[in-house]
Amino acid sequence: MDDEYEFADKVPPSFDRVGDMIKDAEAKGFNPGLIVLLVVVGLLLIFLVGNYVLYMYAQKTLPPRKKKPVSKKKMKRERMKQGVSAPGE
Repeated sequence: MDDEYEFADKVPPSFDRVGDMIKDAEAKGFNPGLIVLLVVVGLLLIFLVGNYVLYMYAQKTLPPRKKKPVSKKKMKRERMKQGVSAPGE
């Protein structure tokens, strides 16, 4: 019975190590949520910058779009609205 009281104020070594590991985990390393957030924001930033770079490259290298040709009938109708007589009438 005397042996039980001898160890009453001591912490078993396994529990002592667990307490140290918990303290060390808080002191070093990042929060996993923070790591995920940084990765997602980084990928989004890379995506947006890449799209902007491709857009600027396309603006410089691609020829301008050609407009659809306007039919003669529509041109005639527009001239009539403006009050200019079409040639040949």
